[in-house]
Amino acid sequence: MRLRALFLLLPLATLPLTAQQSPHPAAPLTSSEERALLHAGADWLLVAPHLPDPATATAERLEMAGDVLRARRFPEDALDYYGYAMARGGDVSNLLKKMGVVRLELQQNALARAMFLRCVRARKKDDAAWNDLGVTDYVMGEYATAIGEYKRAVRLNQQSAVFHANLGMAYFSSKNAAKAREQFAIAMRLDPRIMESRDQGGSTAHVVTATDYAGLCFEMAKLFAGEQKPVTMKLWLTKASERGFDVRAGMKDSAVFKPWLKDPEIQMMLQNSARMRKGTVAMVTPLPDTPMPNKVN
Repeated sequence: MRLRALFLLLPLATLPLTAQQSPHPAAPLTSSEERALLHAGADWLLVAPHLPDPATATAERLEMAGDVLRARRFPEDALDYYGYAMARGGDVSNLLKKMGVVRLELQQNALARAMFLRCVRARKKDDAAWNDLGVTDYVMGEYATAIGEYKRAVRLNQQSAVFHANLGMAYFSSKNAAKAREQFAIAMRLDPRIMESRDQGGSTAHVVTATDYAGLCFEMAKLFAGEQKPVTMKLWLTKASERGFDVRAGMKDSAVFKPWLKDPEIQMMLQNSARMRKGTVAMVTPLPDTPMPNKVN
């Protein structure tokens, strides 16, 4: 089975706000209310006529329908069809992983974790399930636990760029930059675009964001500096700078960057970064009180 990557970047999109906001926010929509609104849209009218009959369709067709519904952003309906596929004799472990990934997308982390736990208990050598369990603990802030689960996944499948990238992200969030860079390097040797890919469905979850994204970009730049890849290094340095990282201070404190401090492109980037940072400080720093002129009678 070909495993694809789910990238957990942002919460699910909210419904458009009305032009006139109420001073008293409405109560959050229930799951059934949100589902009814989705079913009233044009996308549902395109998908619904082609959905197979759960009573007669094969497990494979029902699972495929679940994949389509998830891709079209109908998560609750996708869960239904994965359940129908399971009832028709589909691969329970694979379907549970897909359902767990949808639960993650819905930010129902406890439910997702329970599904992935069922998978690893049933098949202790299920590398994808160990990875997905790691993702769940990662998004819940349990970085040390996630690292252990990612390591299990990596031991079972050392050729997965996703697993190494996830392990690197957990190390980064645990403030272990050296081990994070080591795992990112392995991941990118296996798949040079691993940090840029997007969700294509499937049952393997991949985290490519962090709270300190600017710091992550700087660590990526340091990785490529050590590998003598200046073009990619400068690209990541620019990303770090644009997101507010003090690139000049970071480069001065790192031996791997010192040879690059006199590079003309780096110098220009540092100057631009300093101007941007100074401008940001000027915007957020209040002006000192100005004395009022004496009143002239």
